[in-house]
Order: sequence, then structure tokens, then C-alpha cells
Amino acid sequence: MNLRKKLIEWLFEKSKEIYTNLFKNDKPWGIYKEQLLTYPDDSFGKNLGLFLHKNNFELISKVERHDAYHTLTGYGTKVEDEIALQYLCFGNGKRSLYLYGSIILGTIILPDYYKYYHKSYCIGKKANSFHHFDYKELLMISIHDFRQIIFSKSQINTLIKV
Repeated sequence: MNLRKKLIEWLFEKSKEIYTNLFKNDKPWGIYKEQLLTYPDDSFGKNLGLFLHKNNFELISKVERHDAYHTLTGYGTKVEDEIALQYLCFGNGKRSLYLYGSIILGTIILPDYYKYYHKSYCIGKKANSFHHFDYKELLMISIHDFRQIIFSKSQINTLIKV
């Protein structure tokens, strides 16, 4: 399984830049981890900064919302979590070429996690729509309030344990 996970990691890494350059026309946020870490403790922005710091990341220009999804949902950065996050977003109505590729290849290469993927899809399907937000505009809101707007209490409890 490690070899299969490494293959997916390699595919993510190689496809990320190509996809961003060819298909993403969003304006970069122009915000860095250090700035986010100065936001109020309960804010979505501070929690995004903590997620980035914990994983030694910076926001990826033009696809910053992907890390916002991680922060909102509590999904980690392991390969199976990345694929499950795509399933959650698919269940929530998000559609993109990258999402389809991640789901299809992830399922084929790592079918061992199918139950996790399906559970994630179901959570996304039942949640209020979140994939369309302008996350840069939401950085100062309470992460707890934001999660309660999107997910039920039981979904939040499930997600934060993911």
C-alpha cells in the first residue's frame, strides 16, 4: 500500500501546478501563514494558519480554498484523507476536473479506503453547501459558528475525529 500511496502523492504533486496554471483563473489571496496566525484565536483565519503551520505549508496561490476545506472539515493531509476530502466536496456539489481525477484515480489505486470515501461523500451530501464560498472573506468569522452553519452536530463530531 505504501507504494500506491507514494504514487498518488507523486500524481498530486505533478498535477497540482499543471492544473493551477491551466484551469484556475482565481486571483491569489496574497495572504501568508504568518499573517493568518495573528488573527483572533477563534477565527477561521487563525485556524487556517494553524493548519498550515502544523503541516509546514503555505497557501497555494489560486487554490487557497483547498486548505480552507481542510480547516473547515478537519480532514488531514494523508493521501486517503485528501481523497476522502474530494469525496466530501463531490457530495456537497463541487465539480471540477481535478476533483474527478482525484476521486477516480484515488478509488482505483487505493480501494482499501472505500468505506471512508463513501462516508465522506454522505457527509458532504447532507451538509449545507460550502464549496461556493469566498473563503478569503470569511477569515475573521468564528470557525465554530462557520462549522455549525455547514454541518450538523453529529457531522461536526465525526469530522473533527477524522
